[in-house]
Amino acid sequence: MDDSNDFGIWLGRQLRRQGMSQAELAQRLDVTRAAVSAWVTGRAVPRLEKIRTIEEILGLMTGSVMTLDEVPDSAGNVVWYHRPAHRDGGRELGNAAAFAFDSDLRVLAREATQNSLDERWDKSREVRVRYTLHEISGERLYRFLDALHWNDLEAHYEAAADRSTKVGRIIANGLQELREKSSLLLLRIDDYNAYGLDGPEYGDGRFAAVVRRQLDSLKSSTAGGSYGLGKATIWAASRLGLVLINSTLAEPHEGRAARRVIGRLDLPWRQVGDDAYAGPSWLGEPDAERGGTACSWWADTETVQSLELTRKSDAPGTSFLIVGAHDGSGEATTLEEMHAALVKGLAESFWASMVSAEKTKPMLEASVVALRDGQVIRPEERVNPDKYEPARSRALRAFYEGSTVDELTSADAVVKTTVRLGLPTLRERPAGGEAQPAEHDAILLLTPTDGEDDAPNKIVCMRSSRMTVMTRTVSDVPMGAPRFQAVLLAGVATGSSASDAYAAEAFLRAAEPPEHNDWKKTDDLTALYARGAVARINDFRTAMLQEARRLVRSSERKSDDGPAALRDLLSLDPPPIQRIPGFPTVRQVEGVIRGDGAWQVRVEIRLPEREDPWVMVPVLRFLTRSGPKPRAQWAEIVPESGCELVDGELLKFTSGGKTAVFTGVSDVTSHPVTAQMALAEVDLMSTKETAS
Repeated sequence: MDDSNDFGIWLGRQLRRQGMSQAELAQRLDVTRAAVSAWVTGRAVPRLEKIRTIEEILGLMTGSVMTLDEVPDSAGNVVWYHRPAHRDGGRELGNAAAFAFDSDLRVLAREATQNSLDERWDKSREVRVRYTLHEISGERLYRFLDALHWNDLEAHYEAAADRSTKVGRIIANGLQELREKSSLLLLRIDDYNAYGLDGPEYGDGRFAAVVRRQLDSLKSSTAGGSYGLGKATIWAASRLGLVLINSTLAEPHEGRAARRVIGRLDLPWRQVGDDAYAGPSWLGEPDAERGGTACSWWADTETVQSLELTRKSDAPGTSFLIVGAHDGSGEATTLEEMHAALVKGLAESFWASMVSAEKTKPMLEASVVALRDGQVIRPEERVNPDKYEPARSRALRAFYEGSTVDELTSADAVVKTTVRLGLPTLRERPAGGEAQPAEHDAILLLTPTDGEDDAPNKIVCMRSSRMTVMTRTVSDVPMGAPRFQAVLLAGVATGSSASDAYAAEAFLRAAEPPEHNDWKKTDDLTALYARGAVARINDFRTAMLQEARRLVRSSERKSDDGPAALRDLLSLDPPPIQRIPGFPTVRQVEGVIRGDGAWQVRVEIRLPEREDPWVMVPVLRFLTRSGPKPRAQWAEIVPESGCELVDGELLKFTSGGKTAVFTGVSDVTSHPVTAQMALAEVDLMSTKETAS
């Protein structure tokens, strides 16, 4: 044993596992407390005879200290630790992502894959992300539940499955499906060539940021990656709120790198027998120094196999196993549909990360496979950007290979231009930092698309790791202009390492909501930048659309015959169409909060002309800045004029009428928070939308 530090880390871990203090070991070895402390902190190593005695006291096999092995049966020490309720009576209501994101597979693929890209280890190679849908039943299911210590969880699930709450209903449905079908759907997300969850159990680092602190993004550290709120979507994709983790570390922790395993369960506050529990639970080895809190363990290969966590290679990275996986939108229910939804989500968000120039590696390789009890239901499909985004992939590849042109001259040409982004001033200039650049030139690529493209004339925008942030339609394209697709690269995505690229990267990141699907006014933006930042974003959006129009207009003119003066006089552009809402719209809402906590609203509706009566569903929602808006139920709806109530929830408007008015009162029991703490909005939905 050459490395005293490795020995010290290992000895400290063995003492924690057995709940033995350094003083107790010192007493049993007949040495001083300071001597044991010196061993644990790596300042000294005991003599050989003392090492053999340590093995005997710790109950280890002879020679275990020399190889730094764990106890042979690591799974035998694993337990569930449920966090006790807070003494102040505070209650946790489950996974935060369930309230901030739509918990469907598209969002899951977007957030989880982005985290893997952020954590890429060897920058000269791609990150490989593999999604495996696996439905298990029979003996395989029983073996998995036994390894999971299911008997220790059932009482907690029963207590949390309260159908009067949003989280409780999801859990109740998950339990019902498990018992009725005797099968369980697992979704494993493996990444390779990523850092893995390193760092201490409770301090700063990737492990604690993912396993302990759901809202910790790690953005301010030097780790180089990001595990923001989006990681919580992994737990939100589980009907049982349960995720198991197996990580291979790029840099060893405690002298080891392979099979760092832990489980995390996210449940709301619950009462089990006489005891109350606050929220999350962890599956791991008990930590005697923290009152039995469960911490990660270095699992043996048999335990990892029983938990369906075996990785395909020794490459560093992490495997997340979502237990009871589902698509929160309800649109994908079968293995085949879920497979298709994941492939589509990956292609939409990350096609650009999977494009590379000839003889170079892309940033990302992604695939999806579906199994049932180990049998292939859908073969592994590697997402091909040329299949799903042929025009945009061609444009990006031309940019990488330097084959872009200044004007559109053929059906496969890619034109490159720039769009200027004005950079606002930071509210606080970093101490000793350089002056903030004033401008950044983003790159706009535009290329014709074929007649089979059913959504032409759009710009997709991206930065840094080239995840699609937003897509915008280019309107007012001249008649006769070629159909096209365009790609806007901003910040570091331009390939520049100049200061303006990093400044633009930070600016645009601050302008993204939690879903990372837009550039707009956010709290982060207004807190970091001086007045005028929002205007810079709006100007940028306008400039990219204008530049796209200029490129296609230029192309159109080059194909025309005749004098330029006459062409300018003879415009074939259709006159702008005056847009009139084609559906009933809410014209005005007046509301008060009643003494019982309910909203009482009076709603005036404008009706477009139509002979047949409109039939719509009035919908009351809590207003949120981003993410899904929780829906509240009506306790009462009273038509005042121009409408009548049908089937207790539908409004049927008078034929030929132009306006209608109704009043409504909300059902307080359906409020996720009290009305005094929120704003409400009223929407109208067609009966078809409601049915879907």
